[in-house]
Amino acid sequence: MTLQLDRLSSFPVTAFDADGNLALDPYREHLRHQLDAGPAAIFACCGTGEFFSLTLDEYAAAVRAAVAEAAGALPVFAGIGYGTAMARQFAAAAREAGADGLLVLPPYLVKPSQQGLLDHFRALAATAGLPLIAYQRDNAIFTADSVAELARIPGMIGFKDGLGDLDLLQRMMAVAPDLTYFNGLPTAEVTARSYAAIGVRAYSSAVHCFAPEIAHAYEGGLEELLPEFYLPLVRLRDKGAGYAVSLVKAAVRRRWTDVGSVRSPLTDPLPEHLEELDQLLEQGLTVVRKGTA
Repeated sequence: MTLQLDRLSSFPVTAFDADGNLALDPYREHLRHQLDAGPAAIFACCGTGEFFSLTLDEYAAAVRAAVAEAAGALPVFAGIGYGTAMARQFAAAAREAGADGLLVLPPYLVKPSQQGLLDHFRALAATAGLPLIAYQRDNAIFTADSVAELARIPGMIGFKDGLGDLDLLQRMMAVAPDLTYFNGLPTAEVTARSYAAIGVRAYSSAVHCFAPEIAHAYEGGLEELLPEFYLPLVRLRDKGAGYAVSLVKAAVRRRWTDVGSVRSPLTDPLPEHLEELDQLLEQGLTVVRKGTA
């Protein structure tokens, strides 16, 4: 399968039932909504998919479900993380479940040195058996020299930037031009035009989870969505800790499929924020309807 990550990809949420258990039926229904919208790829069990809340068995089941629903029509990447030993276990589970590649989330807790980050990726590449994408954010921040080394590791294909330092990113792109770069900031649409100006046009879209028509309309150039939907969404997202995940999951639940609540330590949005979310979603959909009329 040819991996083309030069346009919008889907980062689905992971469904739980009322008791907090993995719920595969609504998860697969959610995946079908995502697939029907035509993303470039599915990224299962990543940040929006609450990778950090899943057991290894739950993770394997969710990745298998994503692979089954995609049915070879587009690539499925799975998130992996924690320290090197645990990341290897998740990588093995993803490979056995049929994933096409891996998004490597930052290591848990510690802030590693540049050498430590490179050793981590070399160890994963040696055993994973799947293409790897590095996710730069939080405690996994690379230098340009390190990205040049990273790009030489067999199996490294991409670099997802969640830092937002465009000067640094340009220097990385200059020394490692063969990697596929994409914007991984929260509500990436807000910074998409800035990234595109330096040649990074692909980005991850949490909005795709609950309003793919809005996500694709903005990708297609409907600029009115920025002031009318995306900027207000960022203001709403910033009203609660963890809303980058829980607000998205609430929107999926209210519009499409009952994917359940987030797992602790995350919490669901407050009722007044859900009302704002409903109003904002309708506002965004109205802009799309007018823009495509």
